[in-house]
Order: sequence, then C-alpha cells, then structure tokens
Amino acid sequence: MSIQEDILRLKREKNAVVLAHYYVDGAVQDAADFVGDSYYLSAAARETDKPVIIFCGVRFMAESAKIMNPEKTVVLPDELSDCPMARMTEAAEIAEVRAARSDLSVVCYINSTAEIKALSDVCVTSSNALKIIPRLPSKNIFFIPDQNLAKYAAAHIPEKNFIFGSGYCHVHTGITPEDVSAAKTAQPDALVLAHPECTEGTLALADYIGSTSGIINFAEKSEALSFIICTEAGVLRELKRSCPGKRFFFVGRRQFCPNMKSITLEKLRDSLDTLSPRINMEEALRLRALRPLEAMHALAKRADSL
Repeated sequence: MSIQEDILRLKREKNAVVLAHYYVDGAVQDAADFVGDSYYLSAAARETDKPVIIFCGVRFMAESAKIMNPEKTVVLPDELSDCPMARMTEAAEIAEVRAARSDLSVVCYINSTAEIKALSDVCVTSSNALKIIPRLPSKNIFFIPDQNLAKYAAAHIPEKNFIFGSGYCHVHTGITPEDVSAAKTAQPDALVLAHPECTEGTLALADYIGSTSGIINFAEKSEALSFIICTEAGVLRELKRSCPGKRFFFVGRRQFCPNMKSITLEKLRDSLDTLSPRINMEEALRLRALRPLEAMHALAKRADSL
C-alpha cells in the first residue's frame, strides 16, 4: 500500500480533516482536504465538524486551530515546524507601547504565537488587514510583528497612525529589488505579483500586491500569460493547477521556507496514525487568544457584507 493510500485510509479511520498551506510540499497539498492561505485555513478549521484536525503548516497555524476548537484534537505533523517571525514580538514591547498611548489598538498579524495573540485586540491576515484596520475605533495602530505588511497597510490607511513592529519573514524579505529587476530584464513581458510581506523596494516594482490567495486569483483572471512570483515557491503547485498554459518565474534566490517544507507525506501519515504531536494549551491562555481571532472573523465578515 502506498503512502497516499495509507493517508486516505487513516483519514477515514480517525475521522480527520487535513489542512495544508500553499507553502508546504506539493505532495502534501495533494493529500489535503483543504489547501489555502492563513485566513482560509483559519476559517476552515473553525467550521469543520471533524473531531481531528491535522494541520500541515507551521505552529502558529495549528495553535490558531486549537484556540478556536478546544474540543478537537489538533495535530502538527512536525513539532519543530515553526515560523521565526511569529516569535519576533515580546510581551514587554506591547506593554510599553500600551502604556505610552491610551488610544491604541494592538493589531496582531495571525503569524504570531498564542501568547502574543492573547495580548492583542484583533488579529489580521495579509488578505484582510486593509479591510479590518479602518474599522477599528483607535487612531493609533501598533501592528505586530511584520514591519513590511505594517508599512504596506499604513500606506493604504493614512487616517491611522501606525507604530511598526520589528518582525519580518526571512523568505519575503530575501526577495530584493535587485532580484526582481533582474527577473524583469530576463522576462520583460511578465507581470510581477508580490506578497505584502516583501520589502517596500520590492513592492514598488510589483504590478499586483496581495495575499497568496490574491496572487493566485490575479494570475488566474489576468489576460497576461507570464508572471514573476514574489512569494514562497510552494504556491507554484496551485498556480499551475488553476492557470494552465501560463508561465511562472521566481527571482532565483532561496525562495522557500524550510519550516513549511519540513512537513512530508511520511510525517503526515505518521501523525494520522498516532494523532501526535498534539497541540495543547492552557484554557486561560486559549480564551485570551480567542478574543482577537473572533474579532478578526467578525470584522472580516462585516466588511465582506458591505
């Protein structure tokens, strides 16, 4: 029996749902029930009726699933699969900024630990930050941890006063303007599609800026036939699937996340078999971290209904 057949059998036996981020290995995406970006997977985890969630991504994603589904078993196939940016904010930093400003909302990018979410007012993703932040009552916005997404949001929401965190995604920050310019020279007819976790210099060269799902949707609907992709290379699997006949180019550097790629088919199979490593969390922390996640979903739903 193949690994893929084992996974199908174990999903049935354990009554489990497998969620996979666009950045994990393509073979793992093929084995998943739902594939998407952080916001889509957060919603899928919130809405599933399966008692077991296998989350193929990094730890903060699986933590978010557990926060919203305390009664479910949530499994991260590789317990060392983590997001460095998620740990680039300290509790003391939040306390210091709160003490200095009374009119403040702490906006926490979903790429954060449960501990940091618990100290925040609302979570956002790259796909909904521009919808949610204008609806917050506070003038001052402390956006943590990603400074690049924060600067992108600040440029589009001038009515708010942004205080920037110091975090960053090493993959997106590593996509430099020089890399993009070289790719444009090599492929002059290609449009540049960039994730807002990229630096300001890189975003200035983009024809489209958006979340991973946004990039896929743009490429699918565009009349253009070739694109330079400025995000993690795992998205290529979905781009090829949804955009047959179109060509995609990357900028030539180390455009992959080793933490995402640590999730393999073998680890997925084994985690289904043993239902481990499990995500566990103290109830008091879970309840504090739940509040900003629920606020995100409520504000995003309200924005979409207008």
